[in-house]
Amino acid sequence: MNDPGQQKLIRKLQARDKRAFEQLIEEHQSRIYNLIFRIIGNHEEAEDLLQEVFITVFKKIDSFRGESSLSTWIYRIATNHCINRKKYLTRRKHYTKSSYGDLSEKEQSESSGGITENLPRPDEMAEGKQMEQLIQKAISTLDDEYRVVLVLRDVQNLSYEEIEQILEVPAGTVKSRLHRARMALKEKLVPHLR
Repeated sequence: MNDPGQQKLIRKLQARDKRAFEQLIEEHQSRIYNLIFRIIGNHEEAEDLLQEVFITVFKKIDSFRGESSLSTWIYRIATNHCINRKKYLTRRKHYTKSSYGDLSEKEQSESSGGITENLPRPDEMAEGKQMEQLIQKAISTLDDEYRVVLVLRDVQNLSYEEIEQILEVPAGTVKSRLHRARMALKEKLVPHLR
């Protein structure tokens, strides 16, 4: 981490500067929310987890060692929160998936990584939304280890190196999981394609 701006922000965060924390949230909340929603698949849970992630960042900023970028560290915290929450909800049988269609158009556009943006005709827009819903539903059925790596790479557009740091696994594992995730997703989507 050699970015002087990031180092300055981290020092302010460690000094518990309220404005620095607000800046951090503003810069990262949309992408972190989208990550959480794609992994959890539930709007309310994603909102709760988003708050928990930033509370954890605030509490643990002193432990940030700078071995990765600040955003990678936040992604790691978010991913760990998601995995832990899914385990908890599964154990408690309280896990219910909300329909992706329940989201507003703005939220769908933001969480889709732009998949449905700029479609000019209403019929094409409806088709794009249906496909986005099918994709989200298919992603939600993947095993956790595959869903997480797929969302990090193909939705969040993170590099393999960033994913290795977030998941703390070797490059080969990331690539293997991603390949399996893509194959499983393709298998789930083929019946719905013309």
